[in-house]
Amino acid sequence: MALSSGSSSSRDSREKITIQNVSKSYESTQALANVSFSVLEGEFCCVVGPSGCGKTTLLRAIAGLDDPDGGSILVGGDPVTGPGLNRGMVFQEYALFPWRTVRGNIRFGLDRPACDCPNCEARVRELIDLVGLKGFEDAYPKELSGGMKQRVGIARALAPDPEILLLDEPFGSVDARTRDRLHAELLDIWAQTGQTVVFVTHDIDEAVTLADRVVVMDADPGTVQSTFSIDLERPRERTSRDFVDHVAQIRDELGSPVDTSH
Repeated sequence: MALSSGSSSSRDSREKITIQNVSKSYESTQALANVSFSVLEGEFCCVVGPSGCGKTTLLRAIAGLDDPDGGSILVGGDPVTGPGLNRGMVFQEYALFPWRTVRGNIRFGLDRPACDCPNCEARVRELIDLVGLKGFEDAYPKELSGGMKQRVGIARALAPDPEILLLDEPFGSVDARTRDRLHAELLDIWAQTGQTVVFVTHDIDEAVTLADRVVVMDADPGTVQSTFSIDLERPRERTSRDFVDHVAQIRDELGSPVDTSH
């Protein structure tokens, strides 16, 4: 798939996700404290921060899998009260059913997973083609590489055609070469679907490679520290001065300055 160039300027200016003063505690640990920011329609937003800053907790709250203790999360102006087909989630650890094939795992993402009507069959075939798994329809997860498993996870999340795609460090367990390829494929999918994406990562280079905007979180408890617009054309070259400068600014914000003289 050929990657389309573009930046946040080509995206809609309407808010798709609105997070207002969200707090969440687990027993004696406060994971999130008064977190507020918004994600625009069609925007690719990355959330970065140290371990324990509540990135995953926040993503699960947007997905409706966890309820915040305080504050609110709106999607398209409506409050999130639980999971919904308008939000698809891709987990860090694949979360595939080992007894289901590639086709079966993707089919499970449909709102009618047991349906074998022509429309559902066509949707599964379309998604298999979209994520580059043609020829592996009948393979089981144990027969797939890590990158292929995550492609299945992405296709399953895309199955009901959600308005929002939520990804929790999905490429953290694959090698660097595979990760680069998956970045390009994910951006292709995003360009084709126009979905709003929230992508959680601890990797600043990954965030700058992918995002229109990066939300930086701090820990103990989790709060929004700052946001950075990444107004760079795609595809992005990691050795370019502009790219290196963006990475350096975010690392400095997180308290990990880097040498940018090279």
